[in-house]
Amino acid sequence: MPRTYFGNPAAGFAEWVRAGPRGPGKSAAQQNRCGVNMYALIAMALALVFLVVLLHLKIKLGRAMLLSSVAIAMLLRVTPAEFWRTAADEWRSKPLSQTTGYLFITLTALVILVNVLGEAMKETGVSQRLVSAIEGIFRSRRFALAAIPMMMGMLPTPGGIMLSAPMVRDLGDHIGIDRSHSAAINFFFRHQLETVWPLFPAVPLIQSMFGISAYALVSHNIAIALSGTLAGVVFLLLRGIPARKGNGRSTGRFRDNALNFVRAFWPIVLVAALYAAANLPPALGILLAVFIFLTVQKVPLSRWGRIFKSGADWDFALLVLGALLFKLNLQAGEAIDSVVLFLTEMNVPRHFLIFFLPLLVGFLTGLTMPTVAITFPFLMPFIGTGSEAKVGLETLAFSGLVCGLLLTPVHLCMALSASYFEAPLTKIVLRLLGPVVFVAGAGVLMAVFFG
Repeated sequence: MPRTYFGNPAAGFAEWVRAGPRGPGKSAAQQNRCGVNMYALIAMALALVFLVVLLHLKIKLGRAMLLSSVAIAMLLRVTPAEFWRTAADEWRSKPLSQTTGYLFITLTALVILVNVLGEAMKETGVSQRLVSAIEGIFRSRRFALAAIPMMMGMLPTPGGIMLSAPMVRDLGDHIGIDRSHSAAINFFFRHQLETVWPLFPAVPLIQSMFGISAYALVSHNIAIALSGTLAGVVFLLLRGIPARKGNGRSTGRFRDNALNFVRAFWPIVLVAALYAAANLPPALGILLAVFIFLTVQKVPLSRWGRIFKSGADWDFALLVLGALLFKLNLQAGEAIDSVVLFLTEMNVPRHFLIFFLPLLVGFLTGLTMPTVAITFPFLMPFIGTGSEAKVGLETLAFSGLVCGLLLTPVHLCMALSASYFEAPLTKIVLRLLGPVVFVAGAGVLMAVFFG
């Protein structure tokens, strides 16, 4: 049963809620329970507002998320004893792969090592050669514009949109398209694989939360990626791109381009293959790929330490820790049960809630993994877990998250794009409205047919 929050600094507000006017047909006990449950929702909202304020104050993402996890613990009056009891219960009752400690180690390693691989590719010049290779292989300006950010997006470093931004801006300027159009293409296509690609920490995190297989998750969420890609073609690639002038730029020999493409892309394929075929955690796969890549590229051992040091930003560890502690504090404070009961009593339509809650939090924070850690536990009673999970409803939730991320100026990639391409945020967002409708539609259809 949900806990009561009386006896803490917020008791006055809870008492006020409890003593408020009774809804039609509600007993005093029902009104009391509704007030207590509503306080949990308000505590959650306050913690999110606190997170947004910290981000606007330019506090680093990891520190902001960690401070927000402390804030929600204080608002829910979670004592150290209750916190450790919840952590111990989780350790005893859940598989190792679903425990907070395991997820912290593996997700932190994943995020940092992905960044290290990005540094290694830049250090060796492999990422730069990828652009001309794509153009030379596919001979299509439109395909190259979309493929460059999509390929580089398979290496999901925070702020990694800058890996593809110079390539897309250069190609867009060469073609003669508006800078806001180039920025929208770069931003949108970079994030098209975020719902299915295992190097995005949210994917293994969701899989562990719901206790479902990688195949079940990917086979449902692929609808978001496919509909988004189709919408990107319709709204971003088939419009606003002038006709080709002259013979275009030289693309070199096909053989050389193919070799450059393989040299740049094989580490990413290796990680995905090991995850899909051998269920090897992506963190171990990316570590193996980094070592093999540095060896194949004949990078001297004396430079390995500098590459690892350049890619190891420990604020990533704080981000993962803060997101997981936020989730654990929600469980310790029994806030998840309280909010679900409150929204159920308020008769909020289930499908609307599943879509809108991730959209709202994603829009407010501009962050994928913390939004998953914050909102998906609330949705688990509606979606189910294990063999009873309605994965189509999870796809609806993820589509809401994607819509929020595509429209928010808080998203780091959006802010970086507007700055680098020297384009107004509003013009970029307006170009993304059509694709956002497609993404939302995919989530709705998956919920209707598979939810």
